[in-house]
Amino acid sequence: MNRFSSIFGQILHLFSKREFFETVCETKAERGAKGFSCWDQFVAMLFCQLGQAHSLREICGGLASCFGKAKHLGIKAAPKRSTLSYANAHRPWQLYEKTFYLLLGKCQQLDFGKRRFRFKNKLFSLDATVIELCASLFDWAKFRQTKGAVKLHLLLDHDGYLPVFAHITDGKTHEVKVARTMRFPAGSIVAMDRAYIDYELFWNWTGDGVYFVTRQKDNAHYRVLEERPIPRNGNILRDQIIELGGFYSQQKYPGVLRRLEVWDEENERTIVLLTNHMTFGATTIAAIYKDRWQIEIFFKVIKQNLRIKTFVGTSQNALLTQIWTALIAILILKYLKFRSSFLWSLSNLVAMLRYNLLTYRDLWSWIDHPFEPPPIAVTVEQLSLNWTA
Repeated sequence: MNRFSSIFGQILHLFSKREFFETVCETKAERGAKGFSCWDQFVAMLFCQLGQAHSLREICGGLASCFGKAKHLGIKAAPKRSTLSYANAHRPWQLYEKTFYLLLGKCQQLDFGKRRFRFKNKLFSLDATVIELCASLFDWAKFRQTKGAVKLHLLLDHDGYLPVFAHITDGKTHEVKVARTMRFPAGSIVAMDRAYIDYELFWNWTGDGVYFVTRQKDNAHYRVLEERPIPRNGNILRDQIIELGGFYSQQKYPGVLRRLEVWDEENERTIVLLTNHMTFGATTIAAIYKDRWQIEIFFKVIKQNLRIKTFVGTSQNALLTQIWTALIAILILKYLKFRSSFLWSLSNLVAMLRYNLLTYRDLWSWIDHPFEPPPIAVTVEQLSLNWTA
Protein backbone atom coordinates (compact mmCIF):
# COMPACT_ATOMS: atom_id res chain seq x y z
CA MET A 1 0.00 0.00 0.00
CA ASN A 2 1.33 3.48 -0.92
CA ARG A 3 2.19 5.65 2.05
CA PHE A 4 2.44 8.80 -0.10
CA SER A 5 0.22 10.77 -2.40
CA SER A 6 1.52 11.68 -5.85
CA ILE A 7 4.44 14.08 -6.24
CA PHE A 8 1.98 16.70 -7.52
CA GLY A 9 -0.19 16.20 -4.44
CA GLN A 10 2.80 16.69 -2.14
CA ILE A 11 3.74 19.88 -4.00
CA LEU A 12 0.22 21.19 -3.40
CA HIS A 13 0.78 20.61 0.33
CA LEU A 14 3.26 23.50 0.20
CA PHE A 15 0.24 25.80 0.03
CA SER A 16 -1.89 26.46 3.07
CA LYS A 17 -5.51 25.88 2.07
CA ARG A 18 -6.63 28.14 4.88
CA GLU A 19 -4.57 31.03 3.53
CA PHE A 20 -5.68 30.23 -0.02
CA PHE A 21 -9.38 30.33 0.81
CA GLU A 22 -8.91 33.48 2.90
CA THR A 23 -7.45 35.05 -0.25
CA VAL A 24 -10.41 33.72 -2.26
CA CYS A 25 -12.78 35.49 0.14
CA GLU A 26 -10.68 38.65 0.07
CA THR A 27 -10.73 38.84 -3.75
CA LYS A 28 -14.35 37.54 -4.00
CA ALA A 29 -13.11 35.13 -6.63
CA GLU A 30 -15.85 32.54 -6.09
CA ARG A 31 -18.77 34.95 -6.24
CA GLY A 32 -21.49 33.21 -8.25
CA ALA A 33 -19.44 30.02 -8.65
CA LYS A 34 -21.31 26.71 -8.91
CA GLY A 35 -19.37 23.53 -8.30
CA PHE A 36 -16.01 24.50 -9.82
CA SER A 37 -13.97 26.05 -6.99
CA CYS A 38 -10.95 28.34 -7.17
CA TRP A 39 -8.84 25.50 -5.78
CA ASP A 40 -9.93 23.33 -8.73
CA GLN A 41 -8.88 26.13 -11.09
CA PHE A 42 -5.56 26.59 -9.29
CA VAL A 43 -4.75 22.85 -9.47
CA ALA A 44 -5.58 22.83 -13.19
CA MET A 45 -3.44 25.88 -14.01
CA LEU A 46 -0.52 24.62 -11.90
CA PHE A 47 -0.82 21.31 -13.76
CA CYS A 48 -0.60 23.37 -16.97
CA GLN A 49 2.75 24.81 -15.84
CA LEU A 50 4.40 21.79 -14.19
CA GLY A 51 2.91 19.27 -16.64
CA GLN A 52 3.84 21.41 -19.67
CA ALA A 53 0.30 21.36 -21.09
CA HIS A 54 -0.14 23.36 -24.29
CA SER A 55 -3.93 23.75 -24.35
CA LEU A 56 -7.13 23.45 -22.35
CA ARG A 57 -7.66 20.05 -23.95
CA GLU A 58 -4.32 18.80 -22.58
CA ILE A 59 -5.01 20.18 -19.10
CA CYS A 60 -8.49 18.67 -18.80
CA GLY A 61 -7.59 15.46 -20.61
CA GLY A 62 -4.43 14.99 -18.56
CA LEU A 63 -6.31 15.31 -15.27
CA ALA A 64 -9.25 13.19 -16.49
CA SER A 65 -7.06 10.34 -17.78
CA CYS A 66 -5.50 9.80 -14.37
CA PHE A 67 -8.36 10.89 -12.15
CA GLY A 68 -8.34 7.60 -10.28
CA LYS A 69 -4.93 8.70 -9.01
CA ALA A 70 -5.78 12.37 -8.61
CA LYS A 71 -8.55 12.55 -6.01
CA HIS A 72 -5.98 13.36 -3.35
CA LEU A 73 -5.35 16.70 -5.12
CA GLY A 74 -8.49 18.06 -3.47
CA ILE A 75 -10.57 18.37 -6.66
CA LYS A 76 -13.96 16.73 -7.10
CA ALA A 77 -13.57 15.96 -10.79
CA ALA A 78 -11.43 16.86 -13.78
CA PRO A 79 -12.72 20.15 -15.22
CA LYS A 80 -14.45 20.55 -18.55
CA ARG A 81 -12.72 22.76 -21.09
CA SER A 82 -15.56 25.27 -21.19
CA THR A 83 -15.67 25.46 -17.38
CA LEU A 84 -11.93 26.10 -17.04
CA SER A 85 -11.97 28.59 -19.91
CA TYR A 86 -14.82 30.56 -18.31
CA ALA A 87 -13.08 30.56 -14.92
CA ASN A 88 -9.81 31.84 -16.42
CA ALA A 89 -11.63 34.59 -18.27
CA HIS A 90 -13.78 35.82 -15.36
CA ARG A 91 -12.24 34.97 -11.98
CA PRO A 92 -9.90 37.76 -10.84
CA TRP A 93 -6.21 37.18 -11.57
CA GLN A 94 -5.41 39.08 -8.36
CA LEU A 95 -6.09 35.82 -6.47
CA TYR A 96 -2.95 34.29 -8.02
CA GLU A 97 -0.93 37.45 -7.53
CA LYS A 98 -1.67 37.28 -3.80
CA THR A 99 -0.96 33.53 -3.73
CA PHE A 100 2.42 34.25 -5.34
CA TYR A 101 3.38 36.71 -2.59
CA LEU A 102 2.18 34.29 0.14
CA LEU A 103 4.51 31.60 -1.25
CA LEU A 104 7.29 34.16 -1.70
CA GLY A 105 7.09 35.02 2.01
CA LYS A 106 7.73 31.38 2.89
CA CYS A 107 10.64 31.11 0.44
CA GLN A 108 12.27 34.25 1.84
CA GLN A 109 12.48 32.60 5.26
CA LEU A 110 14.95 30.06 3.85
CA ASP A 111 18.70 30.45 4.12
CA PHE A 112 20.05 30.04 0.60
CA GLY A 113 23.62 29.67 1.80
CA LYS A 114 26.76 31.54 0.77
CA ARG A 115 26.24 34.97 -0.75
CA ARG A 116 27.86 36.04 -4.00
CA PHE A 117 29.29 39.25 -2.42
CA ARG A 118 30.80 40.03 0.95
CA PHE A 119 28.89 43.24 1.58
CA LYS A 120 25.65 43.10 3.58
CA ASN A 121 23.64 45.44 1.35
CA LYS A 122 20.57 44.00 -0.35
CA LEU A 123 21.27 43.60 -4.07
CA PHE A 124 18.46 43.70 -6.63
CA SER A 125 18.29 43.53 -10.41
CA LEU A 126 15.52 45.41 -12.20
CA ASP A 127 14.46 44.62 -15.75
CA ALA A 128 11.50 43.91 -18.04
CA THR A 129 10.80 41.49 -20.87
CA VAL A 130 8.31 41.70 -23.72
CA ILE A 131 5.97 38.74 -24.25
CA GLU A 132 4.82 38.88 -27.84
CA LEU A 133 1.23 38.00 -28.72
CA CYS A 134 -0.77 37.51 -31.89
CA ALA A 135 -2.49 40.82 -32.65
CA SER A 136 -5.57 39.17 -34.16
CA LEU A 137 -6.18 36.90 -31.14
CA PHE A 138 -5.14 39.32 -28.39
CA ASP A 139 -6.71 42.46 -29.88
CA TRP A 140 -6.71 44.20 -26.48
CA ALA A 141 -2.87 44.04 -26.23
CA LYS A 142 -1.93 46.71 -28.79
CA PHE A 143 1.82 47.03 -29.32
CA ARG A 144 2.69 47.55 -32.97
CA GLN A 145 0.60 47.59 -36.12
CA THR A 146 0.83 43.84 -36.66
CA LYS A 147 1.88 42.67 -33.19
CA GLY A 148 0.44 42.52 -29.73
CA ALA A 149 2.46 42.28 -26.52
CA VAL A 150 2.50 42.57 -22.76
CA LYS A 151 5.53 43.48 -20.68
CA LEU A 152 6.61 41.67 -17.51
CA HIS A 153 8.48 43.98 -15.13
CA LEU A 154 10.50 42.07 -12.55
CA LEU A 155 12.70 42.73 -9.53
CA LEU A 156 15.12 39.93 -8.69
CA ASP A 157 16.59 39.55 -5.20
CA HIS A 158 20.13 38.16 -5.46
CA ASP A 159 19.71 36.31 -2.14
CA GLY A 160 18.49 33.08 -3.72
CA TYR A 161 17.71 34.87 -7.02
CA LEU A 162 14.01 35.07 -6.15
CA PRO A 163 11.55 37.32 -7.99
CA VAL A 164 10.31 39.64 -5.22
CA PHE A 165 8.22 42.00 -7.33
CA ALA A 166 6.36 41.50 -10.60
CA HIS A 167 4.09 43.80 -12.56
CA ILE A 168 2.46 43.19 -15.94
CA THR A 169 1.60 46.06 -18.27
CA ASP A 170 0.86 46.53 -21.94
CA GLY A 171 3.85 46.35 -24.27
CA LYS A 172 4.05 50.13 -24.76
CA THR A 173 4.55 51.02 -21.09
CA HIS A 174 8.10 52.26 -20.49
CA GLU A 175 10.18 50.56 -17.82
CA VAL A 176 10.87 53.84 -15.99
CA LYS A 177 7.15 54.38 -15.27
CA VAL A 178 7.09 51.19 -13.20
CA ALA A 179 10.45 51.96 -11.56
CA ARG A 180 9.09 55.29 -10.29
CA THR A 181 6.42 53.46 -8.27
CA MET A 182 8.91 51.20 -6.48
CA ARG A 183 10.44 51.75 -3.05
CA PHE A 184 13.62 50.18 -1.70
CA PRO A 185 15.05 49.96 1.84
CA ALA A 186 17.94 52.31 2.58
CA GLY A 187 21.31 50.80 1.69
CA SER A 188 19.92 48.68 -1.15
CA ILE A 189 21.80 48.41 -4.45
CA VAL A 190 19.79 48.24 -7.68
CA ALA A 191 21.48 47.03 -10.89
CA MET A 192 19.77 47.80 -14.21
CA ASP A 193 20.44 48.53 -17.86
CA ARG A 194 20.26 51.82 -19.77
CA ALA A 195 16.48 51.63 -20.27
CA TYR A 196 16.04 52.81 -16.67
CA ILE A 197 18.18 55.95 -16.87
CA ASP A 198 16.15 58.76 -15.32
CA TYR A 199 18.27 61.32 -13.48
CA GLU A 200 15.35 62.64 -11.44
CA LEU A 201 14.56 59.11 -10.27
CA PHE A 202 18.24 58.54 -9.46
CA TRP A 203 18.35 61.71 -7.38
CA ASN A 204 15.29 60.60 -5.40
CA TRP A 205 16.94 57.23 -4.75
CA THR A 206 20.14 58.95 -3.63
CA GLY A 207 18.13 61.02 -1.17
CA ASP A 208 16.57 57.81 0.20
CA GLY A 209 19.98 56.16 0.64
CA VAL A 210 19.46 53.75 -2.27
CA TYR A 211 22.42 52.96 -4.56
CA PHE A 212 22.25 52.14 -8.24
CA VAL A 213 24.59 50.67 -10.85
CA THR A 214 23.74 51.16 -14.51
CA ARG A 215 25.32 51.77 -17.90
CA GLN A 216 25.97 55.26 -19.17
CA LYS A 217 24.23 56.44 -22.33
CA ASP A 218 26.47 56.99 -25.34
CA ASN A 219 25.35 60.61 -25.78
CA ALA A 220 25.71 61.63 -22.11
CA HIS A 221 27.43 64.98 -21.39
CA TYR A 222 29.57 65.22 -18.26
CA ARG A 223 32.59 66.91 -16.70
CA VAL A 224 35.37 64.98 -14.97
CA LEU A 225 36.05 66.28 -11.46
CA GLU A 226 38.52 63.64 -10.25
CA GLU A 227 40.55 60.74 -11.59
CA ARG A 228 40.76 57.94 -9.05
CA PRO A 229 43.49 55.25 -8.95
CA ILE A 230 42.62 51.95 -10.61
CA PRO A 231 43.70 48.39 -9.72
CA ARG A 232 46.92 47.30 -11.44
CA ASN A 233 45.82 43.83 -12.47
CA GLY A 234 42.21 43.86 -13.58
CA ASN A 235 39.76 44.97 -16.20
CA ILE A 236 39.14 48.50 -14.84
CA LEU A 237 40.32 51.14 -17.34
CA ARG A 238 39.11 54.31 -15.58
CA ASP A 239 37.54 55.34 -12.28
CA GLN A 240 36.27 58.93 -12.32
CA ILE A 241 34.13 61.31 -10.28
CA ILE A 242 31.93 63.34 -12.64
CA GLU A 243 29.04 65.76 -12.73
CA LEU A 244 26.42 65.90 -15.46
CA GLY A 245 26.92 68.57 -18.09
CA GLY A 246 23.52 69.43 -19.57
CA PHE A 247 21.31 72.10 -18.00
CA TYR A 248 18.28 69.85 -17.53
CA SER A 249 20.43 66.92 -16.42
CA GLN A 250 22.01 69.18 -13.77
CA GLN A 251 18.57 70.25 -12.61
CA LYS A 252 17.44 66.65 -12.24
CA TYR A 253 20.65 65.31 -10.67
CA PRO A 254 22.66 68.13 -9.06
CA GLY A 255 25.06 65.75 -7.26
CA VAL A 256 28.19 63.93 -8.38
CA LEU A 257 28.39 60.44 -9.91
CA ARG A 258 31.05 57.82 -10.27
CA ARG A 259 31.98 56.74 -13.80
CA LEU A 260 33.80 53.46 -14.49
CA GLU A 261 35.19 52.15 -17.76
CA VAL A 262 35.38 48.35 -17.67
CA TRP A 263 36.92 46.11 -20.32
CA ASP A 264 34.63 43.21 -21.25
CA GLU A 265 37.11 40.59 -22.38
CA GLU A 266 34.46 38.08 -23.44
CA ASN A 267 32.84 40.46 -25.95
CA GLU A 268 35.97 42.58 -26.52
CA ARG A 269 34.37 45.93 -25.77
CA THR A 270 34.43 48.70 -23.18
CA ILE A 271 31.43 49.05 -20.85
CA VAL A 272 30.86 52.41 -19.15
CA LEU A 273 29.09 52.24 -15.78
CA LEU A 274 27.47 54.93 -13.63
CA THR A 275 26.85 54.65 -9.92
CA ASN A 276 26.26 56.82 -6.88
CA HIS A 277 28.24 54.45 -4.62
CA MET A 278 31.60 56.08 -3.85
CA THR A 279 33.20 53.60 -1.41
CA PHE A 280 33.06 50.15 -2.99
CA GLY A 281 36.07 49.04 -5.00
CA ALA A 282 35.87 49.47 -8.75
CA THR A 283 36.06 45.71 -9.32
CA THR A 284 33.13 45.20 -6.91
CA ILE A 285 30.98 47.70 -8.83
CA ALA A 286 31.86 45.92 -12.09
CA ALA A 287 31.00 42.53 -10.54
CA ILE A 288 27.64 43.88 -9.34
CA TYR A 289 26.69 44.91 -12.86
CA LYS A 290 27.91 41.59 -14.26
CA ASP A 291 25.71 39.71 -11.79
CA ARG A 292 22.74 41.62 -13.24
CA TRP A 293 22.86 38.99 -15.98
CA GLN A 294 21.02 36.66 -13.56
CA ILE A 295 17.74 38.41 -14.33
CA GLU A 296 18.29 37.77 -18.04
CA ILE A 297 18.84 34.10 -17.21
CA PHE A 298 15.64 34.14 -15.14
CA PHE A 299 13.60 35.45 -18.10
CA LYS A 300 15.18 32.82 -20.35
CA VAL A 301 14.33 30.02 -17.90
CA ILE A 302 10.66 30.91 -17.50
CA LYS A 303 10.16 31.41 -21.23
CA GLN A 304 11.81 28.12 -22.17
CA ASN A 305 10.45 25.89 -19.39
CA LEU A 306 7.05 27.29 -18.39
CA ARG A 307 3.90 28.20 -20.28
CA ILE A 308 4.50 31.94 -20.61
CA LYS A 309 4.80 32.29 -24.40
CA THR A 310 1.76 30.26 -25.50
CA PHE A 311 -1.54 30.77 -23.72
CA VAL A 312 -4.66 28.67 -23.17
CA GLY A 313 -6.95 31.72 -23.18
CA THR A 314 -7.08 34.95 -25.16
CA SER A 315 -8.72 37.33 -22.68
CA GLN A 316 -6.63 39.69 -20.59
CA ASN A 317 -7.73 38.02 -17.35
CA ALA A 318 -6.83 34.54 -18.63
CA LEU A 319 -3.41 35.70 -19.76
CA LEU A 320 -2.61 37.36 -16.43
CA THR A 321 -3.83 34.28 -14.56
CA GLN A 322 -1.46 32.09 -16.57
CA ILE A 323 1.54 34.40 -16.09
CA TRP A 324 1.01 34.58 -12.32
CA THR A 325 0.69 30.78 -12.06
CA ALA A 326 3.97 30.54 -14.02
CA LEU A 327 5.62 32.80 -11.43
CA ILE A 328 4.18 30.59 -8.67
CA ALA A 329 5.61 27.55 -10.45
CA ILE A 330 9.10 29.08 -10.65
CA LEU A 331 9.03 29.68 -6.87
CA ILE A 332 8.10 26.02 -6.38
CA LEU A 333 10.97 24.92 -8.61
CA LYS A 334 13.47 27.12 -6.78
CA TYR A 335 12.23 25.80 -3.44
CA LEU A 336 12.59 22.17 -4.58
CA LYS A 337 16.05 22.88 -5.99
CA PHE A 338 17.08 24.43 -2.67
CA ARG A 339 15.76 21.48 -0.65
CA SER A 340 17.48 18.90 -2.86
CA SER A 341 20.97 17.51 -2.38
CA PHE A 342 21.01 16.54 -6.08
CA LEU A 343 22.66 19.10 -8.41
CA TRP A 344 19.60 19.99 -10.47
CA SER A 345 19.47 22.53 -13.22
CA LEU A 346 16.04 24.14 -13.45
CA SER A 347 15.49 22.84 -16.99
CA ASN A 348 16.25 19.24 -15.94
CA LEU A 349 14.09 19.59 -12.86
CA VAL A 350 11.14 20.79 -14.96
CA ALA A 351 11.56 17.89 -17.40
CA MET A 352 11.87 15.17 -14.75
CA LEU A 353 9.05 16.64 -12.69
CA ARG A 354 6.79 16.50 -15.74
CA TYR A 355 7.48 12.76 -16.18
CA ASN A 356 6.89 11.97 -12.50
CA LEU A 357 4.19 14.47 -11.60
CA LEU A 358 1.50 11.87 -10.86
CA THR A 359 3.70 9.00 -9.66
CA TYR A 360 3.34 7.85 -6.07
CA ARG A 361 6.77 8.55 -4.58
CA ASP A 362 8.04 10.39 -1.55
CA LEU A 363 8.78 13.83 -3.00
CA TRP A 364 11.78 14.56 -0.78
CA SER A 365 13.33 11.16 -1.39
CA TRP A 366 12.79 11.46 -5.15
CA ILE A 367 14.18 15.00 -5.31
CA ASP A 368 17.44 13.77 -3.75
CA HIS A 369 17.70 10.49 -5.68
CA PRO A 370 15.69 10.92 -8.90
CA PHE A 371 17.23 7.99 -10.78
CA GLU A 372 16.99 5.37 -8.05
CA PRO A 373 14.04 2.95 -8.10
CA PRO A 374 11.43 3.33 -5.36
CA PRO A 375 11.88 1.11 -2.30
CA ILE A 376 10.20 -2.28 -2.53
CA ALA A 377 7.16 -2.47 -0.30
CA VAL A 378 7.47 -5.16 2.36
CA THR A 379 4.43 -7.43 2.50
CA VAL A 380 3.71 -9.54 5.56
CA GLU A 381 2.61 -13.07 4.67
CA GLN A 382 -0.67 -14.02 6.36
CA LEU A 383 -0.41 -16.85 8.87
CA SER A 384 -2.44 -19.94 8.06
CA LEU A 385 -4.35 -21.95 10.65
CA ASN A 386 -3.14 -25.47 11.37
CA TRP A 387 -6.30 -27.57 11.75
CA THR A 388 -4.41 -30.84 12.28
CA ALA A 389 -2.90 -29.83 15.55
